[in-house]
Amino acid sequence: MLMPWQPSATMSHLKKRAQLFSAVRAFFAERDVMEVDTPLLCHTSVTDPAIASIPAIFRKFNESAHEGKTYYLQTSPEYAMKRMLASGSGSIYQLSKAFRQGEVGRYHNPEFMMLEWYRIGFDHHALMDDMDALLQTVLGVRRAERITYHALFERYLHINPHAVTLAELHRLAKQFNLEEALYGLPKEECLNLLMTHVIEPHLGAEVPCFIYDFPVTLAALARIVPVGAYGNAHATASRFEVYYRGIELANGFHELADADEQRERFLANLRQRELLGLPALPIDDYFLGALQAGLPDCAGVALGFDRLVMLALGLDNIQAVLSFDFSRV
Repeated sequence: MLMPWQPSATMSHLKKRAQLFSAVRAFFAERDVMEVDTPLLCHTSVTDPAIASIPAIFRKFNESAHEGKTYYLQTSPEYAMKRMLASGSGSIYQLSKAFRQGEVGRYHNPEFMMLEWYRIGFDHHALMDDMDALLQTVLGVRRAERITYHALFERYLHINPHAVTLAELHRLAKQFNLEEALYGLPKEECLNLLMTHVIEPHLGAEVPCFIYDFPVTLAALARIVPVGAYGNAHATASRFEVYYRGIELANGFHELADADEQRERFLANLRQRELLGLPALPIDDYFLGALQAGLPDCAGVALGFDRLVMLALGLDNIQAVLSFDFSRV
């Protein structure tokens, strides 16, 4: 039997994809944001236990099959782009392939296209304005809704996510048949599951929805806003996520620039990886060196471009917008 050699997407969908590439590039050209490209194969990758990288073995011509060094296909161009920012690039963006282990499904492909950009002098609120303008330009949508992480959980689950206890989350999980899924998880993972299974399907039904000011346990690479800085009762992470039609589109941060704090977060990730039985990864000292040299004040965001194309076409599966999905490679 012949293999399905044809593209996954129709030619009309691929033409729309090409048009969106052009629209994105025009958007950033108008704002004097420089396009860059960075390596996809690097000596290490993200330490985040929730993201799995795809390893690749590189051997020199004179090395045997038992020799060689493990490199990693990048899950995001973030670290390399920040090295460029620290070198004086100014505001930059990149349309880049990215790779993640195990991610296959309706909204996932192991190899996918990411749009990532960084704006000098922006915080996460200014970057939300930038993202909102891009979505209005590319998707033709109206201005997005904005709501804090706290207010979102109050609206849908009637809890304060900053103050709720693990026991209270488990009691809440029973209402949604999620008790077994939450068993043994830390508080931040319980909140993530409630977000994805209970809240997320309701987000961005009419217009895109920005969720911002996350709990500090979900800071990732974002700066922390201490208690009382803006009258806030709880410390928060300067982070946002964007949803449209129940689908997560992007994740952005007012970027952490403290090399020592970033190293501590990496070490905490490695401790968590060990507890979970996940392989250790080298910490990216090139990236930490860039932070030590001085990352300019900036905000950055990564957007799933394939999902953007899917939504622009009113589709519900990214296979329909990929030239060749994972089943055809």
